[in-house]
Amino acid sequence: MSETIKTDVVIIGAGPVGLFAVFELGLLDIKAHLIDILDKVGGQCAELYPEKPIYDIPAIPLVTGQGLTDALMAQIKPFNPTFHLGEMVTIIENIGDPVFRVTTDHGKVFECKAVVIAAGGGSFQPKRPPIAGIEPYEGISVHYAVRKMDAFRDKRLLIIGGGDSALDWTFNLQPIAKRLTLVHRRDDFRGAPASVNKMRKLVAAGAMDLKIGQVSQLEGADGQLTAATIKDAKDALTRVEVDAMLPFFGLTMKLGPVANWGFKLDGELIPVDVSTFETSRQGLFAIGDINTYPGKLKLILSGFHEAALMAQRAHHYVHPEKRLVFQYTTSSTSLQKKLGVA
Repeated sequence: MSETIKTDVVIIGAGPVGLFAVFELGLLDIKAHLIDILDKVGGQCAELYPEKPIYDIPAIPLVTGQGLTDALMAQIKPFNPTFHLGEMVTIIENIGDPVFRVTTDHGKVFECKAVVIAAGGGSFQPKRPPIAGIEPYEGISVHYAVRKMDAFRDKRLLIIGGGDSALDWTFNLQPIAKRLTLVHRRDDFRGAPASVNKMRKLVAAGAMDLKIGQVSQLEGADGQLTAATIKDAKDALTRVEVDAMLPFFGLTMKLGPVANWGFKLDGELIPVDVSTFETSRQGLFAIGDINTYPGKLKLILSGFHEAALMAQRAHHYVHPEKRLVFQYTTSSTSLQKKLGVA
């Protein structure tokens, strides 16, 4: 067992909301360590769609998932947070009032005054399509996320799915692929109508192919795909030559150990007090997609707002002897000194 790590706050989850929580806490002289099950910061934004554009971050007309992560990392640099990646929190226990002991599956132990859960929907993994023999191709020519679009340049690409993710990546990758084929089990798509219309126009123009049916067989050796067979509703078979395949069947979200951390749950979400974003367990907060309250919107900007209010309440636990004075970064010299811009 390693030596106990002492800090003010432990943040579980290093996605955009967890990263911004470092900023809001740092302004209040609260130090944080972050723990994430992924091997890099950025959460789902960096893991699943690092190059996919995001349009609803205030004052930023367009930013990619990785771009947003990079900007947040630059913003919190003055506060020197410590990251523990590739680890999962297994136990949170009270050892004081309010002092928590947090233990990870790697045996690390933390002691802190408050815990912030910013774990999105919990741990997540893509759903594997029901295609026999797909496993040897995974990670080589079958991918469940696009980390670098250029990896698919000049390739014969097969995208499977009928939702927004499948359609969005169809539009992003079609211009650079040698040939792109979209496969969906029926000619009725779940994606936005405008996206469906755009896709059909590309098909009509001969810029891409659409196959209605399901992939029934894969061909290739040593993990490299060479072809896929598509079976339609009448069991007719079509063979398509491919270099890479992207199935978009959604994500399986699992709370994992979170469900055993001693607070009330609403299904797989954590109810919170909307004035503080504290859970039913004192000193333990939940921000971002993992929480629920009346009117909740699962947006990154909502998580940013929640992080700001959470920090105000966390100050009460971390610095109970200090009076909290609300300040603006635009006018406060002390805050500007913390940010290194005074």
